[in-house]
Parts: sequence; C-alpha cells; structure tokens
Amino acid sequence: MVSREIIEKAKEFHGHVCPFLVLGLRISEIAMEKLGLRKAGLAETVEEEVIAIVEVNNCMVDGVQIATGCTLGNNSLIYLDLGKNAVTLIKRDSKKGVRIYIDSEKLRSKYFPQEALELFRKVVVERSGSREDIEKLSKLWEEIGYRMADLPEDEFVIQEVEVFEDIERAPIYPSVRCSRCGELVMEPKAVKINSETLCPVCAGAEFNAVIGRGIVKLRRIPYKQIA
Repeated sequence: MVSREIIEKAKEFHGHVCPFLVLGLRISEIAMEKLGLRKAGLAETVEEEVIAIVEVNNCMVDGVQIATGCTLGNNSLIYLDLGKNAVTLIKRDSKKGVRIYIDSEKLRSKYFPQEALELFRKVVVERSGSREDIEKLSKLWEEIGYRMADLPEDEFVIQEVEVFEDIERAPIYPSVRCSRCGELVMEPKAVKINSETLCPVCAGAEFNAVIGRGIVKLRRIPYKQIA
C-alpha cells in the first residue's frame, strides 16, 4: 500500500493531493512489485533500463514519475496519446513488463461521493466554482486520494506484456544556430529555407505540442516577447 511519505513527496511535486495522483503511485507500486523493481536509480535512469509508458496526460502521470523515477526529463517516460488511464512498466533487459489499467467510471461509482463529483464538474469542468467551492473540492479530493492508496489489486486490470519492438533510447543530436533568432536548436528540428537554417518558430513551421487534450500541431507559440 502507498505510504504517507511518498504521497507527501507527490503532493510537493504536483501541488495537491488528488485521486489520480495517488492512483499513479498505487499503479506504479503494483507494477514494480510484479516486476521485482524498486524506484529507478542512477543506473536505471542514465541507461534507461526501466521504462514507464503512460497513455494519458493527467494527474496520474505525476504519481508515476514520483513512484518509479521514470520521468520525461530522463527519457524513461513515454507518452502515448491514447486517452486511457493505463500505465505500462517495462524492464528493457528482459523485454517483459506489466500494463495496469483502471476503469475510472467504475472507480467513481464506488469511491467518489456525489458531492465531490458535482463540485468537480462545477470547479474544473465548467470553471465556475467559487473560492469556497474550490476549497471544499480540495478537501474532498484529498480524502478520496488517500483512499486510493489502499485500493486493492482486484480493482485494476493487470496484464503481462512482452516487448516485440525495440524501444529507442534517447539519441543525442548536435545543435545548430537559427539564422534569425540566434538561438540553438536541435538539428533534426531545424528547418532549411533556401540558404538559411531556422528554428521551427522563425520558419513558421508546424511543430508538436502536448497540451491538455493531448498531442497537437501548432504553427506558433502561444506567447510573445515584450522585453
């Protein structure tokens, strides 16, 4: 079961305790136990020997990063834009892993009070909640979150998986300088226009971005410099 200590670490990272943050911790805990793993350390993260694959970009992912040590920054976290509450943990050397899925609809019907669901709709979905509503939701959400720490394994769908295709380790690319803004950009992301080497922004080229709804194509950054 997930300890209070690791929940506090996750809270510090995520900003608050909520059900899916703790679910990320609990799912990771189960997967690591099944694979005989502990939190990834120096060797595992530098060499990318343990890989976590998440299928959604919600609060659960922060729990996974805290519990497993597989993060976006150390290239041991892979994001599949599938919109499913599922996590797969893989040992690269054995090509064996565990995928764990949680059915959020069933979870809500069993563990989430109606009051919490209504407040979530008002505060998060509709963005119309008052400060009092936000504080009340936060309290209820934290209470539900702590219940998720003890969620029994039979609430999850646990599947053994086998890697049939090599998972690429993060390549190291040289940087080139954009002819217009003067900033360095990873070489494969640069755009050649006539004799100029440009970053995607200066070239007005499409680039990928992960936002709330998943991976999207953008043609401009959502801000401008004012100084």
